[in-house]
Amino acid sequence: MTHSNATSLPKSVSTRVDALHHLGTGIPDALTAGEAMKFGRLSGWNVRKEPIYAHVAGQSLLVPDRFATVRDNPHFDNQVDVLGNVGKTYPVMQNEELADLLDLLADQSGATYEAAGELAGGSRAFITMKLPGSAKVGGDKVDNFITAMNSHDGESSTCMMVTPVRVANQATLNLAFQGAAHVFKVQHTSRAHTYLARLAKEALEFTFSYLDSFQEDADRLVGTALSQPEFERLIEGNFGAPKGAAVHTVTRTQNKLDHMAELFADTHNVPGVGGTAWAGLAALTEWFDHHSPVRVGGGSEADARSVKALLDPKFKNNALKLMMAVAA
Repeated sequence: MTHSNATSLPKSVSTRVDALHHLGTGIPDALTAGEAMKFGRLSGWNVRKEPIYAHVAGQSLLVPDRFATVRDNPHFDNQVDVLGNVGKTYPVMQNEELADLLDLLADQSGATYEAAGELAGGSRAFITMKLPGSAKVGGDKVDNFITAMNSHDGESSTCMMVTPVRVANQATLNLAFQGAAHVFKVQHTSRAHTYLARLAKEALEFTFSYLDSFQEDADRLVGTALSQPEFERLIEGNFGAPKGAAVHTVTRTQNKLDHMAELFADTHNVPGVGGTAWAGLAALTEWFDHHSPVRVGGGSEADARSVKALLDPKFKNNALKLMMAVAA
């Protein structure tokens, strides 16, 4: 593997913003969750269920037992947005209903409100809190965030996510360290509203248990030597083109592998990190967050890339398993 054909890297990663902050509005010194929601335009949505009709041959036919979740658009007066398609027993949960839980989490953990935003036209709303201090992995700095995400689409749960962010490259490390999921879920049921009042303690215990697992695995990775040739053999065996692949597939895949190898080589600039399995994980997560192919759809590439980085951990978890096998 050579680096001569690698896709050129950005001139600097210093201008990058991690997925959470790109997708949300930065919150200046918000003291409460309610204030953060107002600043991020997550309050006053008036989410509700409305009947669904099918228009057939000039007739409007009621679709039985199905409803659209809708909201009042927070940016444009008199605009109503459809958020999802749900059943008759689906309970709507306003964003504001999470406020007391978030304030309790902030009080108990010392976390501060960082950003608030929405995904997919409001089908999901989130608030991010930054935990005090930073984790250290060798010479690497990792900031830790808790993100509360409320769902209105009927397809996903209200949840708390723990998301470490590697400061050097602004890559999100939302991974299953020690096999533990980074997401704490609350299903939308008729009891969810009362259950929220008891969630803060459980969510906090989950958060710090996960961060302990993260630190333990990260220390193992940074303590395991991994040379450039070894890294290149690993990614060739795990992410290379299959035998008999078309020429264009082989070329595209080789460019990807060269890019990953160059990112791994760049980690030598971080004291105590270069030439380790942690550097291998850092290179692969950076490639996924900032360089992997992405389907743009109706929005911008940056938006699509940020959503993918935050909500699609499959590649990163495979990368973690690969590097933990090296450290075994």
